[in-house]
Amino acid sequence: MKKRLAYLMGFFALILLFFIVQKPGFMFYNDAVGRGVPALDYFKVMWHGISLDAATTGYLTALPWLVICISIWFKHFPLRKIIVIYYIFISLIVATIFVGDMCLYPFWNFKLDASVFFYLESPKNAAASVSIGFITLRILIILLLAGIMCWVLYYFTPRCLPYVRKRLAATLSTLLIGGLLFLIIRGGVSESTSNIGQVYFCNDEFLNHSAVNPAFSLLASISKTKDYASQYDYFDEAERKTLFDGLYPTKGKNTVELLNTHRPNILIILMEGFGATMIESLGGTQNASPNIDRLAKEGIWFTHCYANSFRTDRGTICALSGYQSFPDLSVMKIPAKSRTLPSIAGKLVKEGYHTDFLYGGDINFTNMKSYLLQSGYQKLTADVDFPMNQHQNAWGVNDDITFDHLFQMLTERQETPWHTTFLTLSSHEPFEVPYHRLPEAKPNAFAFTDHCLGEFVEKLKQTPIWKDLLIICLSDHGFYYPDNSGHGHDERIHHIPMLWLGGSVKQPMVIDCIMNQTDLAATLLAQLGIDHSEFNFSRNVLGTEYTYPFAYWSFGGGYAFADSTGVTVMDLNADRPMIERPSSNTNRILRGKAILQSSYDDIGAR
Repeated sequence: MKKRLAYLMGFFALILLFFIVQKPGFMFYNDAVGRGVPALDYFKVMWHGISLDAATTGYLTALPWLVICISIWFKHFPLRKIIVIYYIFISLIVATIFVGDMCLYPFWNFKLDASVFFYLESPKNAAASVSIGFITLRILIILLLAGIMCWVLYYFTPRCLPYVRKRLAATLSTLLIGGLLFLIIRGGVSESTSNIGQVYFCNDEFLNHSAVNPAFSLLASISKTKDYASQYDYFDEAERKTLFDGLYPTKGKNTVELLNTHRPNILIILMEGFGATMIESLGGTQNASPNIDRLAKEGIWFTHCYANSFRTDRGTICALSGYQSFPDLSVMKIPAKSRTLPSIAGKLVKEGYHTDFLYGGDINFTNMKSYLLQSGYQKLTADVDFPMNQHQNAWGVNDDITFDHLFQMLTERQETPWHTTFLTLSSHEPFEVPYHRLPEAKPNAFAFTDHCLGEFVEKLKQTPIWKDLLIICLSDHGFYYPDNSGHGHDERIHHIPMLWLGGSVKQPMVIDCIMNQTDLAATLLAQLGIDHSEFNFSRNVLGTEYTYPFAYWSFGGGYAFADSTGVTVMDLNADRPMIERPSSNTNRILRGKAILQSSYDDIGAR
């Protein structure tokens, strides 16, 4: 059994080593020297990339592990002869992926993903930009690398495996090794599973890309690749355009100026699940959020804002990139798409803002880390930056601790202007918080976040930074409460608060127009005098061109469209309305379908 265990460990170590040493090769080929990359960064890239290298190695070790399991029940098992075909196969695949990724990066500037297969459908056109010599040399390099890898694995592998007397015990031991292998592939036991964003470690896109295992990048993208543009083709292009044009205007002057300055310091607080069902002044639970209701009278209170989606990863994209939601995909989980999105942070960086993001949970979850770094956030703070004794929530660090950290961070900051986004955490199941004002766990958890927010704002008012500060409180998605309160995706559930306050706000105001959380980007940037034309699903709701107020949201298997005439919630599988209030409305259905089709056309083109 020792020989079998030594073989598995050695195989894993050799494959892992192949992946690690590929990284400096990738960097050298792509002019790391010319980019001025310091020597230490080569080691940082290799170190930070190990987790994905290990996960990919785990996949490749699965078959040898299975072979070892089977071999236990044979007296004479010719391992080398049986597994050599597998070695040839994986050596060619690994070498091809490495060389392809390394050579395509100068043309694409992103890691190898499933889009390569679209080009392989037409090899002649794909090869039109390079010479025969270029291709021939790369093929020879692939064969050389594959040959070296296969030769090393072949001569490392025992010719035959010895007889095992205690077969049952050996089998159980090998199964335990399989469990360990599964954990390596998964990326551990935390909520987040292995994803590309976990290896991102800085704001240099080239270094982050260098740390990504190209085989993992390709496999991950294949699992998420669809022909998005072909989905929900309800109309021909002329009819779609007629229905869609004018719904998302990107120009127009402000009808009102909300701020005292065009360059305030900006704090966006994304409140976990804090829907209108928990805001008494918006028709929600009584006394669950007295601080928000109080602060609403001091700032700009948007009373008819609706979340575009139903999960944090989706709502974060909608709010910070002003991008549309989808019934069956999360853009954040698809780095090849999310990296193409505009963002509030990215626009503000170009205006000289210093940017950072704070979250008390696992920032690797759902590829959040890669999205945030690529969207313009220069520094990320997450659960790993807090002592373990402060991890008192199932998801990480509770809001009282993170609000205190945020206050200290802002008041000690020297550089200006700055933009910070803070994603709260405590108002999430299992709703266990160090606060006991309300008897029921769910509203009490929201009351805890509300309490922390109220204390935080009052402390900020006593500091010099309040004068030039704009705080925007916005939910990432709504909340279904109480549990027996009707359909889970009607307007009441997607209704969310949005509040602007701070010393930079001219005067309190109530804005009642129907809007989406995606409209934050265009509305904020317009108030700052910054062009927002690339945010093609975000509207300046205070602009002269916003003449048809409506809200649109999507969920698994459906979408909804709400305007002044009412709301329609559509079931996509049955292609019929689930809810129509107050009555049937063909215009709402057609416009909703046009938005759905247009959003899939857009994501397909990215």
